[in-house]
Formats: sequence, C-alpha cells, structure tokens
Amino acid sequence: MAIPIKAAKILSQRSHLVPGKMRITEHFFQVPRDHSNESLGTIQLFARSARKAEKPADYNPSPAEKSNPDEIKKSQLPWLIYLQGGPGFQCSSPQNVAWTQTLLDKGYQVLLLDQRGTGLSNAISQSSLQLRGDEAVQAEYMKSFRADSIVRDCEAIRKALTVDYPEEKKKWSVMGQSFGGFCTVTYLSFYPEGIKEAFLFGGLPPARRGPDDVYTRLYRRVRDRNEKYYAKYPEDVERVRRIVNLLSRFGDTTVRVQGGEGYLSARRFQQLGIFFGKHGGFDDVHQLVLKADTDLTQFGHLTRPTVLAIEAAESWDSNVIYTLLHEPLYCSGTASNWSAERVMKSYPEFMLSSEEEDADRPVYFTGEMVFPFMLESYSELKKLAPVAQLLANDSTWPELYDWSQLRKNEVPVYAAVYLDDMYVDFDLSMETAGKIKGCRPFVTNVMYHDAIRSKMDEVVKNIWALRDDVID
Repeated sequence: MAIPIKAAKILSQRSHLVPGKMRITEHFFQVPRDHSNESLGTIQLFARSARKAEKPADYNPSPAEKSNPDEIKKSQLPWLIYLQGGPGFQCSSPQNVAWTQTLLDKGYQVLLLDQRGTGLSNAISQSSLQLRGDEAVQAEYMKSFRADSIVRDCEAIRKALTVDYPEEKKKWSVMGQSFGGFCTVTYLSFYPEGIKEAFLFGGLPPARRGPDDVYTRLYRRVRDRNEKYYAKYPEDVERVRRIVNLLSRFGDTTVRVQGGEGYLSARRFQQLGIFFGKHGGFDDVHQLVLKADTDLTQFGHLTRPTVLAIEAAESWDSNVIYTLLHEPLYCSGTASNWSAERVMKSYPEFMLSSEEEDADRPVYFTGEMVFPFMLESYSELKKLAPVAQLLANDSTWPELYDWSQLRKNEVPVYAAVYLDDMYVDFDLSMETAGKIKGCRPFVTNVMYHDAIRSKMDEVVKNIWALRDDVID
C-alpha cells in the first residue's frame, strides 16, 4: 500500500578518498520503523555512496576548498541506488563492487544501501531481536523487514538526498539484483513517481500469492543441476555418500561446529547446493567435497579446518533474515508453512536414505531453500526457532505488488533474465515481465544468476544497450 513518506533524517555523512579515483561517503539515516505509524519508534539505516574524484586539467580550487576538501561543492549528479540480493545480506563498499566504476563512467553517483536489518542498518540477530520483547513481539517486529518497508526506506532516503535538487532531477535510478529486483518491482508498484528508470538482474518476482509453486519449480531446476554436477564430477557420488554417512553416524549431532551449540548434520551439508546457481559453483562445492573426503581417507574424521570451511560457506547464522523471511517474501495473505519442506515430499530424490537402503543413489544437494531442521543445526537460528515458527504460521502478510499499477507503468524497466537461472524461475520471470508495461527483458542462456558479479561487463553492456536503444 502506498502511504505518504517523509524525508529521512540525515544523521551523518563522512567522506574519504579510496584508490580508483572514488570519493566514498558513509551515510547514516534515521527513518520510522513503521512508516505508517511513527509512534513505534525509529531505526537507523546505513549506506555508502560513490562518485568520481578526479581533478580536471584546469583545476583551480578556491581557498575554502583547499582548507577543507570535503566541502568542495558537489554537482547534482543523477543518483542510482543499488538494492542487494537476499533477503538479509549487506552491501559491499562501492570500491569492492565490479560495476561501480562502469556506472560512475556513465555519469551516475551510486548509493549502496544496507537494507534494514542488514549490515549496519539495525542488523537483526538473536541478541538484537531479543531486545524487542517476547517471541510474539519479535515476530511482529520482523514483519517490518520485507520489501514493502525497504522501498519506503528508499523513498525516504531519496527525498533526503535530493532535497536541494530541482524538481526535474529528484527522481533516481534503481538497480536491483535478485531479491533487490523483487524490491524494485514493489517500488514500481507503490512509488513510481520517485523512479527515473529501473534495472533488474535476475530479479523479476513470481506473480504468486504463496511459495509452493515457486518451490515446486525450484526442486526441478536443482535436480537438473545435481545431475550436471555429478556428470562433471562422477567420483563425487561416492565421496558425498561417505561424508553423509559420517555426519549421520550417531544421529544429526555427530559433528559439532564452532561455538558448540550447532552441528554439521547431513541435511546441513546438503545445503551446499545453493552454490550450484552461480558461475563456478560446481567447482566450489567439489573443492569442499574433496577436502572433506580426503580428511576421511587420511584421518577417519573431519578436521577443524574442513568444518570451518563448510561453516564459512553457509552464512545462515550471520544473516538470519534469510531464514526468517525467505519464504514469507513470497506471501500475500497466505502462510508459508515451511513450503520447501512440504514440497520436498514430492521429490523423494532429495531425501536422505541409509547406505543399506540405496548405496548407489547419489545424494542430491538442495538449493535456495529453508527448512525447519535449520532451527536445530545452526547456533543462532536455534535461539530464534519460536520466532521462525510464528512467522511461518502467519497468514496476514500484505500485498507486495500492485499489478494494476504495473500494467500501466510508465517507468522504463530493463531486466536481465537468465534461461538457466537456478534461483529465479525463467517462465515465471517472463510472465511477470509481460505484466509490467514497458518492461524490456534481455534474455540469455550463457549467464547464471550472479552475472552482475561474474559476467559484469557483458550483462551491463546488454542492459544499457536496451536503455540506449542501440540494438538493431
């Protein structure tokens, strides 16, 4: 629902130069926790912006500029805000992002936002969430961290950053990767007046009211990726089976992880399949499988370095929003009820079997899914189990998209859609593209979901070719 948005309060802005001719500014903003009810308090948001820092040949600074370079008057370059994939993941600093320089060269200044609940924007963890009250209060608080609240934050920040801009320059460009693209479509639904143009990378959301169809299709794609993985590394069929048998030897708690409250169960090991959806993902998983299997051959157990390597690959403890809100991000007036767990029953090839039952059947890795067992395997999630269950049972989620508004959309939209995207279904993406007036998709079968990172030059070139209308 579109509600009036006030400009965010700018708490601080500090700038510094970094190698690469960039001026990075660190921004802290204050916005309402609930933009429709300011009495519920405020939260603090963090973002980093980047702009070119070059001295022209005829540069002749004034005395004031010489004494305080940070006071050099900034030209009103057009803003582009980047919305990170997730949910629940923070942004890197602009100088560490592959596409930053490309977009600066195109004339933008870019803003990378830590979405509420991530990074330095009132990050959600067990300890910070516990400050809100009991489990019911915590669950209600978490409902303020979906895309609808995120885009209201964006609109508040836009108004703050462009307060001195002439009216014709106040709109900004929005660039969304994966979940960030979902947020962008929510933005287009409720606040299109703030957007000049939108760029989506693997980020067209499914036009569904719940997650079941999404996961039904996802299991099929992940099954295909498992088959391709074992075709590339047939020796890993036996290796993965050996590892799973070890992890299950004395039940799920055979191998403890750092901190002692969680454990590396067989099902947790299966979750490495989330890497199958990115460029080089097969090789990343193979390296972990090879490392673990070598431990078993040489020592008969998994060494601490190997367990730590697997832990580092699974970031659900440090990004708890992903588990708590991943399924609800698909919900409008429905409860998720642990959709991935329920749908798995129709795909028994993903279920673990004992060595005696089926010694030759490959163990299939799972993909971008969350399961109830995670509330026991992961230390941080274990503490949040009651909150997660309340959110899974909740059916009061509001609408995230206004399809009537999207059908009459006037904002230029350019969307990279990947035929072999494991995370976001191609057919559902194209269905949504057809529901957004003026959406121009770039479709490819030579890139995966993380192309904005792994194939940046190629995908940005093609998206901006659509924008600049130079395709013949």
